[in-house]
Amino acid sequence: MSKIEKAKGFKHSKPGLWLSIGTSAFGALGVAKDVRKARSESDTLLLANALIGAAALVTGTLLLVRELRQLGSDDVLAG
Repeated sequence: MSKIEKAKGFKHSKPGLWLSIGTSAFGALGVAKDVRKARSESDTLLLANALIGAAALVTGTLLLVRELRQLGSDDVLAG
């Protein structure tokens, strides 16, 4: 297996999924900052943008968790 094929497979491995979930958690910090800024400036459009970004982060994280669970259930050794 080439290095490129291994790198592509990392995204769908347990460590790759955990890394993606961690990245999403750091993204949540940016969304929280945007929400604070929008509230302090009373900017409705910026607040809407931050909330939509938060919804996207939550949805993406839930998809990653689902994939992680499916990966665990497909494991023959896990039982």
